[in-house]
Amino acid sequence: MSDRALIVFLRHPRPGEVKTRLLSALGGDVAAELYRVLAEAVLQATVPRAGEYERLVFFDPPEAAEALRAWLPGVRLLAQSGEDLGARMTDAFERAFRRGATRVVIVGTDAPGITRETVVDAFVALGEADVAVGPAEDGGYYLLGLRAPRPELFDGIDWSTPSVLDQTRARAAAAGLTMRELQRLRDVDTLDDLRAEWPAVRTLLGGRPDLVAAVEEALRVG
Repeated sequence: MSDRALIVFLRHPRPGEVKTRLLSALGGDVAAELYRVLAEAVLQATVPRAGEYERLVFFDPPEAAEALRAWLPGVRLLAQSGEDLGARMTDAFERAFRRGATRVVIVGTDAPGITRETVVDAFVALGEADVAVGPAEDGGYYLLGLRAPRPELFDGIDWSTPSVLDQTRARAAAAGLTMRELQRLRDVDTLDDLRAEWPAVRTLLGGRPDLVAAVEEALRVG
């Protein structure tokens, strides 16, 4: 067990249950396939080099375990636990620290700009600060790193709103925690996000001309 752990939050790419803000533009099947590609890209880009960190993939919903093992053979999978995102993140951090980690970083699978270097930068930041955060363009964050469990950072946050990062900054300050901010990236959650990130996303879809055509049509119409 490494003293550094990366948690990746992942959802089962079931049509209608992922990329919900893109459903009206893309439809359930295309949105699910887009999510699958983005998730695979983050997983591929965050494979650690020897000795850098341990990676733990926390998935939701728990009943999708068998399907996810078939999709991601060889990936260490753990079921998320908690009623909302804040509770699930609190639980995941606590479980990683209980495994012996002294620095833990969590990322989602929505920002195609996340790389192994991003994760390493977060661990370096945690050498100087209590909290490392990767700001997202939408007012949330794509990464959060901690040196100890801090459940107060997740309690009462208005998730999926533009106030997430500001609320998190305020809670960290109230708890007397120091914070380092990393490079700002964009999550791909809306059609505007997809349009802004399309050059990078299109590259990821290079082997899926059907998916490229479907997304380009949605971007043209939208």
